[in-house]
Amino acid sequence: MKKIEAIIKPFKLDEVKDALSNIGIQGMTINEVKGFGRQKGHTELYRGAEYVVDFIPKIKVEIIVPDNLSDAAIGIIEKTARTGKIGDGKIFVSHVEDVVRIRTGQRGEGAVG
Repeated sequence: MKKIEAIIKPFKLDEVKDALSNIGIQGMTINEVKGFGRQKGHTELYRGAEYVVDFIPKIKVEIIVPDNLSDAAIGIIEKTARTGKIGDGKIFVSHVEDVVRIRTGQRGEGAVG
């Protein structure tokens, strides 16, 4: 199994969620996060005063998928989250040793989703 963590622009969330659902991915965890990469934030004006916004709002999507779905899920996230502009985000993939469904004690791929 793989854990896929994607940092995306907030307005792309619904599109990514729908696309992942279409290939059978049932569960996901979403977090509102802030960060910066190469874009390094930006400056804004508020009541005539200029201030720096260092951390840009993003959405972190976390999913656990069987190994045979990982490439498809990564491709879908990459395609649907892309705007072609700086700050589109990143996708991180890591191996998951085990999953346990707390309610039933079920383990492995059957406990996902």
